[in-house]
Amino acid sequence: MAHSIKDQVAVIGVGCIKFGDNFDQGYEEMAVEAAFAAFNDAKITPEEIDAAWLGTYSPAQGHGKAAVSLGDALRLYNKPISRVENFCATGTDAFRHAVLAVASGMYDTALVLGVEKYKDRPGRGLAREGVHPYHNDGSTAPGLFALAATRYMHTFGLTRETLAKVSVKNHYNGSLNPKAHIQRKVTPEEVLTAPIVAYPFGLFDCCPTTDGAAAAIVCRADLAKKYRDDYILVKGVGLSVTSGRPFMDPTYDYLGFRATQHASAQAYAMAGITNPSKEIDVAEVHDCFTWTEITNYEDLGFAKKGEGAKLIEEGRTALTGDIPINPSGGLKSFGHPIGASGVRMVYEIVSQLRGQGGPRQVKDPKLGLVHNVGGPGAVSCVAILGQP
Repeated sequence: MAHSIKDQVAVIGVGCIKFGDNFDQGYEEMAVEAAFAAFNDAKITPEEIDAAWLGTYSPAQGHGKAAVSLGDALRLYNKPISRVENFCATGTDAFRHAVLAVASGMYDTALVLGVEKYKDRPGRGLAREGVHPYHNDGSTAPGLFALAATRYMHTFGLTRETLAKVSVKNHYNGSLNPKAHIQRKVTPEEVLTAPIVAYPFGLFDCCPTTDGAAAAIVCRADLAKKYRDDYILVKGVGLSVTSGRPFMDPTYDYLGFRATQHASAQAYAMAGITNPSKEIDVAEVHDCFTWTEITNYEDLGFAKKGEGAKLIEEGRTALTGDIPINPSGGLKSFGHPIGASGVRMVYEIVSQLRGQGGPRQVKDPKLGLVHNVGGPGAVSCVAILGQP
């Protein structure tokens, strides 16, 4: 690694709105609420922000198309603002950009804002993009991930009963979270008997379509005490991009995501982590579908390939386990407004490291991980956060 930014950047403020069917809020209203929650948390004014990054994956109805969506919403004019889009890793990549810019010495402070408005659109879910009639027409996110899930199940003997345990865990965590989209517990029977969306995924195996916004404020680490004593340090970041057409690659085995493996290796190297299963105390990982959480366990180094099911079966990833995963409720329960999700995960890990998790607080965490994987496993971004 040419250069490490470990402990050079601090998170001094985070904010998150209630995720869900936010029909009473527009794109700009959600952005403003999240941003000012972060400003208030950091005890900083908008005028003190040197630069900003906006994470929006899918612009619609004139919102989120460029950096002006943030500039106009916050009246944050005459400052450098960039819009980031990188599939489901959009929010974490926006955070990564801000961290790298502050670490470079270019800026003292930066705002990261992730926001997405899906519920007011004429179409349902994510729009398919592309022109190839066979590769794109009729394909869906559940369908693409189901291809990998069924191959994994065939190879390692994973069952739908184990997938259901992921849903039950994350719905339980979400029931404790007042900002989650879905705040209800589910039983294994409900998960297993729900309508099938794309086998092996039923309704409760899939994350919902959601509106939401979240924000984070970072600054130079040596300035952090100016704003708060319980600041959180960035220990490492990693980003990896592989092929957006893995189904055309004869070497792809459909048993995990190479992008996650490489992005986490970068972040671990920067943070000095050699045994993530022992050193990471809490993690927010990309559970767009129940199987995805299990393969993330393996790709992130929490378990060997094919053995991720043991973590959920043994209760090790529950709130009271030795490596709690998705204490927020995850994408499965909190919701997945794509541009906002990664920043929302930063919000959750910062809250956990401060001891502000409320009824879902895990025991004495010192080091936390944020992870997204996007597209057909094509891109992944990982951030490691820790107490000073």
